[in-house]
Amino acid sequence: MELRPYQEEARESIFEEWDKGVQKTLLVLPTGCGKTVVFAKVAEDCVRRGDRVLILAHRGELLEQAADKIGKATGLGCATEKAEQSCLGSWFRITVGSVQTLMREKRLGQFPAGYFNTIIIDEAHHCISDSYQKILQHFDSAHVLGVTATPDRGDMQNLGQVFDSLAYEYTLPKAIREGYLSPIKALTIPLQLDLSGVSMQSGDFKAGDIATALDPYLYQIADEMEKYCKDRKTVVFLPLVKTSQKFKEILNEKGFLAAEVNGESRDRAEVLEAFDRGDYNVLCNSMLLTEGWDCPSVDCVIVLRPTKVRSLYSQMVGRGTRLCEGKDHLLLLDFLWHTERHELCHPASLICVSPEVAQRMTEALEDAAGCPVDIEEAEERAESDVVAQREEALAKQLAEMRSRKRKLVDPLQFEMSIQAEDLAGYVPSFGWEMSPPSDKQVQSLEKWGIRPDEIECAGKASLLLDRLAKRRSEGLTTPKQIRCLEQRGFRHVGQWRFEEASHMIDRIASQGWKIPAGVTPSAYVPVSMGG
Repeated sequence: MELRPYQEEARESIFEEWDKGVQKTLLVLPTGCGKTVVFAKVAEDCVRRGDRVLILAHRGELLEQAADKIGKATGLGCATEKAEQSCLGSWFRITVGSVQTLMREKRLGQFPAGYFNTIIIDEAHHCISDSYQKILQHFDSAHVLGVTATPDRGDMQNLGQVFDSLAYEYTLPKAIREGYLSPIKALTIPLQLDLSGVSMQSGDFKAGDIATALDPYLYQIADEMEKYCKDRKTVVFLPLVKTSQKFKEILNEKGFLAAEVNGESRDRAEVLEAFDRGDYNVLCNSMLLTEGWDCPSVDCVIVLRPTKVRSLYSQMVGRGTRLCEGKDHLLLLDFLWHTERHELCHPASLICVSPEVAQRMTEALEDAAGCPVDIEEAEERAESDVVAQREEALAKQLAEMRSRKRKLVDPLQFEMSIQAEDLAGYVPSFGWEMSPPSDKQVQSLEKWGIRPDEIECAGKASLLLDRLAKRRSEGLTTPKQIRCLEQRGFRHVGQWRFEEASHMIDRIASQGWKIPAGVTPSAYVPVSMGG
């Protein structure tokens, strides 16, 4: 099986991390981007090196999926470590193992500490739990790869306690832009659902309380679905099985062909197959379909299980992001949940790095209630608004930076000039990121024209150096060009092309370092930006 370009990059990056001495590394791919294919190929490479590989997951379906994908992608068979099945004595070099089984003292004790050379953890956001840690501590010399969908900042910092680095990340916007995932349009429904009385449990909203709060609104929600979902293939996520069953009945009353599945459904496979072939147009479930189920034709997702956990929200929405013939976008219905205490995940949570941008985007979507909005376009507008607001708030400080007779550019000026919200809002996750910049990083930053003394940690320095290298390959302006032109009153030179900045500097130099006639620096817009 031939890998997509980003999958091949991911594969290479993982081995680069291991080969340079990093023991535990992460791979972040959005749902639908083939993470199982990537780790199948990684497992194959490890076997070719002579390794024994353990693939860990917390659900039987994920183990079956992994074994199936490895067989199809590599031709290699897998042993199983689950319940009565054991890999001991098997000649297969890859084992798919249940965490619940392996964590048991008696079971774990059967394996020498060095039995597995490589451990791959599917849905790695679960691995912070004691059960996973017990297994990792037993096989403490193994290389570890954690695979997960887009985590939020809190998840990433938690994962940073287990993993040493992020080997590769492929973002949802990039996957959409490059044509590997479906565009997403968010539609805010102006129905005020009161969650103010809902309590918390294990860091998220308590499912039972949500169900109670949701119950009075089910008929109104069904009315809204009549407006937008009649001709769509829709998956609805609900907090409890009884709520899911009740909502299915309401939808059928409204003329939908609705089905419901849950963990106790004996006919679950048959219902899912029937939904797949079009016998039903709505599938209700109580959080059963968040992981490991694929139906590419789904073109509408409704989240009626509000959450503050981004990884969970991404899993739900990810059921509709796969490409399918005749499908030009995924419609994501977002209801206005009223809560006074905790920030909920919204469509902005799928795509925004910065909390400020996410908040601005959410407000904009709420203002556009009733109209589907492309989330990429909404994010771009929100980021531009936040950058403008931040620039306004820092106007005095930035003006001072631009006028300084320094050879090097202040990092803040550079970040604002290139409109890099991810740099401005950067928070370190891994231990090495928190340490001071290395001498090599400091020297490299100076060579690029950035003042290094205001870069507080190695992670920020690394991110900045990567961005500088990427900008050079894309033909964008250098920090020195930004300093030269912004000192003379030009704005946002970081968004110019290298050639445009070079040409303007040459014009100014030929005039004895005076602004050429007819050029107003503060209002000047280069050709690449519509000037």
